[in-house]
Amino acid sequence: MRSKALFSAVFLLLLASLVVVACTPAVPTAAPGGSEATAAPMEPTAVPKPTEEVPMGTAFEPMKLTAPDCDYGGMIKEIASLDEKTFQVTMCVPDPAFPSKAAFSAFSVQPREWIESAMVSREILEKPVGTGPYYLESWNRGDSIVMKKFADYWGDPAITDTLVFRWAGEGAARLLELQSGTVDGIDNPSPDDFDVIKADPTLKLYDREALNIFYVAMTNTFKPFDDVKVRQAIAMGIDRNRLVDNFYPEGSEVATHFTPCAVPNGCTGEDWYEFDPDAAKALLADAGYANGFDTTIYYRDVFRSYLPEPSLVATDLQAQLKDIGINAKIEVMESGAFIEESSAGRLDGIYLLGWNADYPHITNFLDYHFTASNPQFGTPFPEIYEKLSAAAQIADPDKAAPLYEEANNAIKELVPMVPIAHGGSATAFKADVTGAHASPLGNEYFAVMDPGGRDTLVWMQNAEPISLYCNDETDGESLRPCEQMLESLLSYEVGGTKVKPGLATACEANDDLTVWTCTLRDGVKFHDGSTLDATDVALSWIVAWDASNPLHIGNTGAYEYFTYLFGDLLNAK
Repeated sequence: MRSKALFSAVFLLLLASLVVVACTPAVPTAAPGGSEATAAPMEPTAVPKPTEEVPMGTAFEPMKLTAPDCDYGGMIKEIASLDEKTFQVTMCVPDPAFPSKAAFSAFSVQPREWIESAMVSREILEKPVGTGPYYLESWNRGDSIVMKKFADYWGDPAITDTLVFRWAGEGAARLLELQSGTVDGIDNPSPDDFDVIKADPTLKLYDREALNIFYVAMTNTFKPFDDVKVRQAIAMGIDRNRLVDNFYPEGSEVATHFTPCAVPNGCTGEDWYEFDPDAAKALLADAGYANGFDTTIYYRDVFRSYLPEPSLVATDLQAQLKDIGINAKIEVMESGAFIEESSAGRLDGIYLLGWNADYPHITNFLDYHFTASNPQFGTPFPEIYEKLSAAAQIADPDKAAPLYEEANNAIKELVPMVPIAHGGSATAFKADVTGAHASPLGNEYFAVMDPGGRDTLVWMQNAEPISLYCNDETDGESLRPCEQMLESLLSYEVGGTKVKPGLATACEANDDLTVWTCTLRDGVKFHDGSTLDATDVALSWIVAWDASNPLHIGNTGAYEYFTYLFGDLLNAK
């Protein structure tokens, strides 16, 4: 596991340079994040196979979309393909985190012609056409996803011919499959099983740094959560140490702030409230709820590194709230419906959710959750988002620190949610799998793994993907298979957080960090046999950015990551 000091040093170096991403080949991956959306099942149709080239245009045609001004609320002024190998994004404000964002799988690239045909038919949700080391052979709904090695991959080829993704919701079930030899690796073994895995010479455990947050949330548009005293009472009435001690594995820690301290400026400002049930009862009385109130605790029964035992945590939280007079019934929701309702701010009660880092920058934690356009916690707070907007334009973490301190203090005072834990987690593999690892971003890269010379590597994760069009997904179980087949302009090092070249050999900024120009590498082939050019990149970005584009369809059409990382969508109002 990386030390916090080393992680911080790496990221500070990244921010300090901000001139060019070094021009050396790298394996591309990105990172799963914390929320999800729902895709409707589709009728199976043929998946485009490598070398079966789809009809291509006759010549390169530059593509450009320019906002009339920057008053629409977003950060982007223009997206353009200048020539076959040059893609450019012009910003309304400086964006020092652009390289980290451009490496993320929500900005992966597919062929222009495939987007134009498969978006309308919605085939794109289940049949990605990427440039990665694996291509999709089949998605057998409810059972598995099968990927095959892409012979024309531009980088180091995958070691294993076949990669299979399966899933099981229970940690015990995943471990049993690993022990029986039916899978080669599993995600998130249960905390109680860590010692079992370590004691088995045929297995190996890989710790994952806790770059995540589990939180207990409320929506302030519903009573009584519209009263800050009620929210503060809940913050003081939860024994966070008890939850971590009882339900989390080694490597976990009680959260003092929403963002992990390993991320620069994550822990500036005051620490969170101490557990004080008497003070919580007094606040409830001051708010007019001396006898408490009734509510609901919502959660989805899905194992996550930030929440390894959701049902047990929900039950314990129910008991803790009872101690301060709050009577909460528990309601388990289907995962996709839960994420859709919580993301839209429609849950009238308390809910359990969390977040895994997608890229190593504080904007990934704070800006996503507390931006002015995010309704998740109800009406957003200008005391928070105005400070975050200003801080996001500052490249030097030291200079941005005072703004992040004010934002973190406002989060504590206003309590949109209660940060509980940064959860330690791990992957586990058969001991003979070389190249196995656990990524701090949750974006394990299977092309570098050799399952003891076998021609198939089988991976078991927590849940089935929602869709495989990850430009409009925020679910980690969807993002991980996407990352084996689809690539973005930049990438992350295997098992780490450093930004590397991807489809672009370099992305360079002008002096004020408002224009980012990316040079595409030569000879990159898509799985359908077509050749990558800058217009493929431009359309991949434009269909997400421009809400009026007829291809702005996706899964839900929300394109949440684009919105939260680059502000409002163009033509959304």
